Amino acid sequence: MSYRILVVEDDPAICRGVEMNLQLEGFETLVAVDGRQALELLGERLDLVILDIMLPHVNGFEIVERLRRRKDDVPIILLSAKADEEDIVRGLDLGADDYVTKPFRLAELLARVKAHLRRRPSSTEARFGDVVIDFDERKAVRDGELVELTPKELDLLEFMWEKEGRALTRDTILQSVWGNGYFGTDRT
Repeated sequence: MSYRILVVEDDPAICRGVEMNLQLEGFETLVAVDGRQALELLGERLDLVILDIMLPHVNGFEIVERLRRRKDDVPIILLSAKADEEDIVRGLDLGADDYVTKPFRLAELLARVKAHLRRRPSSTEARFGDVVIDFDERKAVRDGELVELTPKELDLLEFMWEKEGRALTRDTILQSVWGNGYFGTDRT
C-alpha cells in the first residue's frame, strides 16, 4: 500500500509541481484547491497532508483545528507565504507537525514528507476483536488460525477500515467496493 498524501494549495503552479514530484517519489496524491474541497477529502484515508494557509472558503488554520478536534493524528505540513513568527507558532500550536515557508525548496519539502512518514506507523493490519486482517497479504487470522474470506469480503472489510468512524450509505459502499459493474440487488 502506497502512502496517500493530500495536497491543499490554491496556486495551480505550486500545486501541480508538488503533486508531480510526490508522484515521482511513488506517493499517491489527492488534490484540493480550496478549503471546502479539502474538508471533503479529509474523509479519505490519508497518511499526510500538505496544507496552504491562505485558501478560499476555509483557511488552513481552521482545517488544522478541525482535524485535531476530531482527534485525527495525520501529519500536517503547513506550506505558506505567511512567514511571520506569529503565524508559524499559531500553526504549530493548533496542531500542525511542520511549517514550511514559501518560497521553498522542493527537495527539502520532499525530505520533510519522508521524515514524517518514517515516524508514522504504516500498518495495513486491522484488528477486529480477536481477528487480525493483513490487507497487503490478503489474509485474516483468528487465534492463530487462518480465516477463509473471499476477495470481495476482504475488499469490503478494507473499505470499512479505511472509513472507520464514518457513516456510509449503501450506495457509497456498493460503488466503492463493487463498482459500476454490480448488477445484484442492493438489499443483500
